[in-house]
Amino acid sequence: MSQAIDRRERLRKVGLKATTPRLAVLRVLDEAVGPLAHADVVAALDGDGIDRATVYRNLTDLTDAGLAHRSDLGDHVWRFRVSSVVEPDAAHPHFVCNACGEVVCLPAETVRFNPPRGAPRALRAGAVAVQVRGVCDKCRRPLGPRG
Repeated sequence: MSQAIDRRERLRKVGLKATTPRLAVLRVLDEAVGPLAHADVVAALDGDGIDRATVYRNLTDLTDAGLAHRSDLGDHVWRFRVSSVVEPDAAHPHFVCNACGEVVCLPAETVRFNPPRGAPRALRAGAVAVQVRGVCDKCRRPLGPRG
């Protein structure tokens, strides 16, 4: 089964029409290595003739239907990622680059919690957002010879 047919089927299963813009937005989310801001999706679709409002409306529709997740990583920018078929509601950590702002999903096992007795229920249930911040490989400057 091709990915385009798979996307159409995923949309139909949740009661959404498989419109050209919606398929394009879902394709961008499917191909992303991490969560994308609205502006990132608009940029990825540059030249496809899909306006910013249509992109945002489709991101919201995909989120409401459970095909995408929306998160705010503390900078007041909503980022979207495709929902995992295996673990649709599983929380997982993100790496956020302090230099360029790139966000990358990390495997859930990257961060493990061992909450002590008396810890907040959200922490014990794993219902927390975890961010690992640093400088990504692209932004790290190579160390030159000292002297």
